[in-house]
Amino acid sequence: MRTVTSKDGTTIAYDQMGEGPALILVGGATTARADTRPLAEALAAHYTVFNYDRRGRGDSGDTPPYAVEREVEDIEALIDVAGGRACLFGHSSGGVLALETARQRPATVAKLAIYEPPFIVDDSRPPLPHDYVAQLNAAVTAGRRGEAVEIFLTQAVGLPADVVAHMHAAPFWAGSEALAHTIAYDGTIMGDTASGTPAPLEKWKSVTVPTLVIDGGKSPAYMHHGAQAIAHILPHAQQVTLAGQDHGPATDVLAPVLVRFFADA
Repeated sequence: MRTVTSKDGTTIAYDQMGEGPALILVGGATTARADTRPLAEALAAHYTVFNYDRRGRGDSGDTPPYAVEREVEDIEALIDVAGGRACLFGHSSGGVLALETARQRPATVAKLAIYEPPFIVDDSRPPLPHDYVAQLNAAVTAGRRGEAVEIFLTQAVGLPADVVAHMHAAPFWAGSEALAHTIAYDGTIMGDTASGTPAPLEKWKSVTVPTLVIDGGKSPAYMHHGAQAIAHILPHAQQVTLAGQDHGPATDVLAPVLVRFFADA
């Protein structure tokens, strides 16, 4: 494990592996670098991979109050370590954070790949409630971390409440509760992009870096529609659908796609 200090003094923990062009992995909600390690290891044969714990997770620190800009600065700190320019791959809401980094720091991002940013751009599923982030923060502040996870799984992921109720005994539940305070961070990153209209995505039309938008063939319709919408808005984007994959794509399917896309970075 290595560490770097972000602009606001927060310590960001990361693993660095492999050789080649720099590639930073940006995880989504309730994930830490242990979850993205298999992908990092698969990519390390081709790239210098930076696999990090986003702030508030794993071995990284956290400095309140939260702001999306602070997370962009965390990625910028890693890019500085990488030599001032890097490729980014972001999964789910981590893809939205990677997009925002490319928008705010365009000179530092060589190429960008995103997997199923969870945009809700039409009526193919209900939009997130306007008070979604407030609900999460209230639950965590009151010490009801499990409730925050339930809010995420029912309102954002869209699982039935009775299904979520049976998940408390699952091996992942304790880890999700440990990261419950960061779920609101991802909700803040999403902003109004899950409101049922593609209009909020227009702010990323200034992102001109080559971008690969990926979705899974088995994912819900709204994921496909969101991927199509952002691919249409980005001026230099291409879209690919991975047959047989859902929101958690298999490493042996995803990694070769990323290797090909980042090959000439």
